[in-house]
Amino acid sequence: MARFRASARMRLGTSVSAQINTRQYERGLRRFLGGMSDDVKLAVERTRIDVQNEARRRAPVDTGRLRSSIVSRSEGSGRSVGYVVGTNVNYAAAVEYGTAPHVIKPKYKQALYWPGARHPVAQVNHPGTRAQPFLRPAIEMTEIFWRAHASRIGRR
Repeated sequence: MARFRASARMRLGTSVSAQINTRQYERGLRRFLGGMSDDVKLAVERTRIDVQNEARRRAPVDTGRLRSSIVSRSEGSGRSVGYVVGTNVNYAAAVEYGTAPHVIKPKYKQALYWPGARHPVAQVNHPGTRAQPFLRPAIEMTEIFWRAHASRIGRR
């Protein structure tokens, strides 16, 4: 059985990663095929793409910028291969985890103003936002996607 390790790092660049230890699959395949299996690499790649697509599907859409920024890449080699799925959008962590109530003050001017406001204001008390997780639920589906693709190994 493959072992899974998932982690999440949320900062300016938001990403989650998964590591799939394919040793047991590889042992059986090496005995059967006598070498490293391209089928295992393909199963990991397909899992990576499925997780990326799931994160995109779950991402909330206002302008579409967050959804379109979700990308993935493979990592590792040999028997320990994995992938990272993430985004470089600076507000992704606020969407994933939500925000607490906070005060918004002007950075460059003395007051805040926006179209529709009655008058400029010195500060705004923001009520916070609810969490809308999209990366963590997607990475939690790694095992489901992996099992689906690993079941096809050696069946070409």
